[in-house]
Amino acid sequence: MGRIFTEQFAFSASDSVVVIGLGRFGGSVAQSLIRLGHDVMGIDQREDLVQFFGDRLTHAVQADSTNESVMLQLGVADFSHAIVAIGSDLAASLMTLMVLTELGIKDIWVKAQTPEHGQIAQRIGAHHVIFPEADMGARVAHLITGRMMDFIEFEDGFAIAKIHAPAETHHQALADSQVRSRHGVTVVGVKRANQDFQHAQPETHILPADLLIVSGPTKKIELFASGGRKRK
Repeated sequence: MGRIFTEQFAFSASDSVVVIGLGRFGGSVAQSLIRLGHDVMGIDQREDLVQFFGDRLTHAVQADSTNESVMLQLGVADFSHAIVAIGSDLAASLMTLMVLTELGIKDIWVKAQTPEHGQIAQRIGAHHVIFPEADMGARVAHLITGRMMDFIEFEDGFAIAKIHAPAETHHQALADSQVRSRHGVTVVGVKRANQDFQHAQPETHILPADLLIVSGPTKKIELFASGGRKRK
């Protein structure tokens, strides 16, 4: 699951990241960031998790993330980004966030279990709040209908999706089907069987088996993918 949400993190290749909480989500995100070329320090109170990630991350440390002195000694203040991925311990999550805020970390991400958790985190100083379970639920709901092959939604209600070409686009150029003016979404690219991905142009001709990469407001993409049929 963490690999999916790593797509949200807009880090430059040279940035260092501290991931606090090496459970299923935090551990997966940390390893994904390593594969993307980042230096990653993982911090957790559980010795078994620290041992597991000892040779998988740049550094893995067993420590109390709610202790500001300990975090200072670990050099956490020097990191560009911090991800608080602590699980169900709300107090530990928020106390860790407070420590990171005091240390002056300029980009803090917090995994939240509930909307209330997220609201408190933002008030304390979180720059980004992630709801993995809710976001994954929305993603699966879009994919399970069969209308979308892939789906990524951003915080502002904007999404990018891979969908089956709706019938109204078949056997004509994109300029003729007027997707953007009629539906408010943009066709970014087209993938045809046994052919390379191609960037969409006004003259791009769409066939029934094509897959379209589209971007735009989530609701408008949903409607376009359904063939223009509004849900009851």
